[in-house]
Amino acid sequence: MDKSLVKGLVLGGVAVTAIGATAGYTVLESRSAYAEVLSVEAVTKTVRTPRKNCWQESVSHQAPTRDPDQVTGTVIGAVAGGILGHQVGGGRGKTAATVAGAAAGGYAGNKIQEQMQASHTYQTRETRCTTTYDTEQKPDGYVVRYRLGDSQGVVHMDHDPGARIPVKNGELVLTQSESRRS
Repeated sequence: MDKSLVKGLVLGGVAVTAIGATAGYTVLESRSAYAEVLSVEAVTKTVRTPRKNCWQESVSHQAPTRDPDQVTGTVIGAVAGGILGHQVGGGRGKTAATVAGAAAGGYAGNKIQEQMQASHTYQTRETRCTTTYDTEQKPDGYVVRYRLGDSQGVVHMDHDPGARIPVKNGELVLTQSESRRS
């Protein structure tokens, strides 16, 4: 056999083997470059948002008084009661009736002024507020069960990966921005 024929066959065999190995590796690489998705479950979280509720309310206030101890009512009542008591009876009974009338009139005058002051009120409009919370469910990623080769696993992802998850350098690509780059 001719040396150049042998050389050509050997070089051709090496080239075919190299091309076949590269193609086989590419096929294997493309198969193992993805993990198969078995299930995807959307996860949500409850978010509480505070909201302030305010309204106007009518409020009663006690009017200020210049005589909080009802001295005026007591004195006027005592004088009036003393005068009326003095009109009753005679002699020593007149003095006792005057004293009793003054005491009863003083007490009555005090209570009358107290009631008058209690009923003397004024109204104002005041703002009242409470905080309530609105709740809503918001997306919080996905729980994904997958198979990579002979093993299975579960991961939390920020997006629904679809039917497969990209694998780069033997690791799952879990974020959407990383999977676009690979």
